[in-house]
Amino acid sequence: MKPDQLIPCPLFIGGEWIRPRLAGSPVYNPSTGDVISECPLGGAAEVDAAVEAAAAAFPAWRDTPAIERARFFFRYRHLVEENFDRLCTSITREHGKTLVEARGSIYRGIENIEYACGAPALLFGDSLDNIARNVDCETYLQPLGVCAGITPFNFPAMVPLWMFPLAIACGNTFVLKPSEKVPLTSLLLVELLEKAGLPKGVLNVVHGGRDCVDALLAHPKVRAVSFVGSSPVARHIYETGTRNGKRVQANGGAKNFIVVMPDADVARTVEALSTAAFGCAGERCMSGSTAIVVGRAGDVIVPQLVDAARSIKVGRTDSTMSQPDMGPLITASHRERVAGLVESGASEGATIACDGRGVKVAGAPNGFYLGATVVDNVRDSMTIAREEVFGPVLNVMRMEDLGQAIEAANKSAYGNGASIFTSSGAAAREFKHRVKAGMVGINVGVPATMAMFPFTGWDASFYGDLHIQGREAVQFYTRQKVVTARWFGGAVDDVWRK
Repeated sequence: MKPDQLIPCPLFIGGEWIRPRLAGSPVYNPSTGDVISECPLGGAAEVDAAVEAAAAAFPAWRDTPAIERARFFFRYRHLVEENFDRLCTSITREHGKTLVEARGSIYRGIENIEYACGAPALLFGDSLDNIARNVDCETYLQPLGVCAGITPFNFPAMVPLWMFPLAIACGNTFVLKPSEKVPLTSLLLVELLEKAGLPKGVLNVVHGGRDCVDALLAHPKVRAVSFVGSSPVARHIYETGTRNGKRVQANGGAKNFIVVMPDADVARTVEALSTAAFGCAGERCMSGSTAIVVGRAGDVIVPQLVDAARSIKVGRTDSTMSQPDMGPLITASHRERVAGLVESGASEGATIACDGRGVKVAGAPNGFYLGATVVDNVRDSMTIAREEVFGPVLNVMRMEDLGQAIEAANKSAYGNGASIFTSSGAAAREFKHRVKAGMVGINVGVPATMAMFPFTGWDASFYGDLHIQGREAVQFYTRQKVVTARWFGGAVDDVWRK
């Protein structure tokens, strides 16, 4: 596109849309490789303006009754549903998800808005009267102040909706820093917030890279930071944020293992594995990236997985005329990184059972495509086994028994998700008790939690104490005040006489 045809990408500060004159980063349509927008790369000045606007709005928003804050999100939910197709189109255009995947991600986002609608019940405190003679005690949950959210490229709507609805419903104000690769859908979400009547300054949006992130982590008025992204960055966010006195929940990467036992339902397992590994082109932290096939399961399952991978139609997602099964990766450089990891597997002795690196899409020679790939006979010492691939690549490891499979999974530095496919209750029970992962699936390929449950990554998949979503997120966005009261004076009847 010509510069004057690019989609605008403004900041949103204090209720005003601002188009600053800043250096920009290209935003691509991954299906075609075309530049569709330019994301401004802000820094300390833009962050300071946004945080100050949020800080100024906080006292009035904090004192807005919880039931009124909840009513706002009922209106917001209606607007998101009313603009559902518009949001999905934006996701497919700037990220490359299929429309089916975009719809699923919006539905998950709506669940988090619905959870925020329950703020009056979620913010209940506790009380106990007469804990000592004439002494009562009660607790209150009160908001922190200005909170910040730093979101990744892989879910342009869902991950922001993990954060700001609940944070704001709890009485905080918010500064959102979306990924510079996919900033446009976040702006649509904010446009709908504005239409719902959110007071100026309660939610603000800044754009940028590391300078912008570090400014948020250093700003003295930011009280808490939520992050989703890669593990090295998550660790940086956690260490820097906590060093500056902030609460931090930093969700990192993953290497999720799916154990397949010989007694698993073959057809359902193949379908679930294919969806877990290749859904969203593998660009999700709950992707089932490694299948551990136990005993004779390997000879049965792997050929069918290869057939399933070869049948996946890869193509453009930016058209409603004909949707593929899988879209492109986010950038050309990311595609090359994924292809390089596949090559490293081959050079280290693995077998490329299905190779998607040569895939071509008609009419889109510059799109960022890589087809579904299956790498068999992977060993845990290989680079492709240790690193998060974040692409449509399924590693297959072969083990003799369940104990070996669990041991192999537990060697990973990560601990997001793990699943087992089996008909044995005993095997499932042993697996769920022994496997090292925060989210466990039993005959479920992607055990991602819904809004009312926390997203409980472990080890290098999460840095912090209180996770995103559910009651833990309510605790993260609030702090407790405990009031102990005793009253002196005459008899109660004297109050009314005087």
